[in-house]
Parts: sequence; C-alpha cells; structure tokens
Amino acid sequence: MTEHIPVLLAEILSFLQSRPKVGKVLDCTLGLGGYSEAVLEAFPKVQVWGLDQDDEAIRIATDRLGAFDNRFHPIHGNFAEAAELAGNAAPFDAILFDLGVSNLQITEGYRGFSFQADGPLDMRMNRRSALTAESIVNNWTEKELSDIFWKYGEERYSRQIARGILRYRENTGKIETTGNLVAVIRETLPAPVQRKMGGHPARKIFQALRIAVNDELTALEQGLSGAFELVSPGAAVAVVSYHSLEDRIVKQYFREMQKEGRGIITTKRPLIPSDGEIERNYKARSAKLRLFVVTEPGKEAKKKW
Repeated sequence: MTEHIPVLLAEILSFLQSRPKVGKVLDCTLGLGGYSEAVLEAFPKVQVWGLDQDDEAIRIATDRLGAFDNRFHPIHGNFAEAAELAGNAAPFDAILFDLGVSNLQITEGYRGFSFQADGPLDMRMNRRSALTAESIVNNWTEKELSDIFWKYGEERYSRQIARGILRYRENTGKIETTGNLVAVIRETLPAPVQRKMGGHPARKIFQALRIAVNDELTALEQGLSGAFELVSPGAAVAVVSYHSLEDRIVKQYFREMQKEGRGIITTKRPLIPSDGEIERNYKARSAKLRLFVVTEPGKEAKKKW
C-alpha cells in the first residue's frame, strides 16, 4: 500500500482556522485517517469523529490515530447515514468529505478497484454488501451496462464496450478478474480509438462500475443532507470531489442550502491543487474543493443548541 496523502489539505486547514470555534469535527470519509490526523495535530483541543464503511480502513486509521486517545472516535458505517450514526455527538463545528477512493482500495489488487493491478472484480467499499462488479458485468443486460457506462463514466464508447462484454460472455464465459475486463475492453476498442482516449481505456468503465456497486451518488446526496442536520451556526463544510458527477451534486446542494438561508458559499469557483501539489501527488490532479459556512443549525444540532 502506498502512502496516503490528503488532497488540498493546506486549504482545508486554513478554512478551519478562519472559523471562530473548532471543537468537534466530523470526518465523513475517514479512509486511512490522513485528514483526521492533520486536524488533530493542528487543533490541540479538537475532537474528531471519523466515519468509514470499510472495516479495514477503520482498523488502520484507529491504529494510526491511537496516540490521540479519547480525542478520536471511529464509527463504522456509510456517510449516507451520517445523521443516525453521528447524531449523538452533534452539533459539529466542521464537516469534511473527501470523495476519492482511498489508497487502501485503489492500490490493493484484491479489492478489485484498480485497472492497473489484477484481482477479483469486486469494488465493494463495504465488503458486507452483496452487489459486486463481477455480478454486474456478468449478469446485467447490454442496455443496463451501456447505461451505467454512459451515466456514471461519461464513456462515449459505452455501447461498443457493453456489446464487447456481452460478446465475450456468449462466446467465452464469465469475466472474473479486473485484468480479464481490461483485456475485453482493449479487444473491443480499435487501437486508434484507444490512442485518442487521453488515458487508460478502462478508466471510465471502472469508475462507472465502482459508482454502481457502491451507489455512490445517492450516498453523496444523502450524506450531504444528513451532515447538514448535524452542524452548528458558524460551522465549516468542506467537500473534495474528483469527477464532474460528484462536483455537480455538491455545487447544486450548496446552492440549495444558500437559497434556503442555511449559510454562505465561500468558493464561487472550486479550489484546485497547485502545480506543485499535483507534482507531489498525481492523484490530486482532478480534485475540486468547495467550501460552505453554516449560519443556521440543522435539526439534530438545534435539539442540543
């Protein structure tokens, strides 16, 4: 597993430091604990609650943050249920989301997220869930596959790739590994098309399958809604997204909250990593950070206000 480097961390810490009070922070995407560790170090009196649906990530982050004793509180669960899972600790002074796939998942082939490392076609962030990428690839119809490749991957060759998968299933059998799926995509698309794609030919298909397996966009909508129920006036909300589908949801939700008088958007345009950060951490290249300051507390926070 490669080192976990939080993205746009300096900008997020600066945002938190601009707030009048930072006593309780909810890290909705704990991962390996990079953001939580930085917040705990920067604010000596702060307490952090860290949410993650991945058992292995919770275990690693808890070990990493053990030195902070009772200032760190791990919670297992999907951030879509943030209001229920973290409601007892509300109100919070800051909410953080980093919507990227964690290094643990992307660098370990056995988790099935990477098109660059062979492994089982899994892609479940919560390994207690039933739906896997293998199930989708081997059981869904050509139209269903084409639809998610277009909707969640914005893949212009969605139909051709779905047709190629069906042809492989009919002529050869099941597609059981990430390497197997990459090979089918490469065999389906002509070489000149692959050269024009500007990246790995399987990148958008893997993104689409990951979103479908984990129902990520619905979870994001529910997570934002739930998190806003937990915040106190003056609270900071920071969201780092990595593709246009996520960023569009965050931008629209922030606009809706501002229109309802819940607070103020402080980033008219999303903040993006500097050239220096991208050079140090290539995975940051597509990141966008949007920030929001809450002026009206959420329902759960009001009960304790």
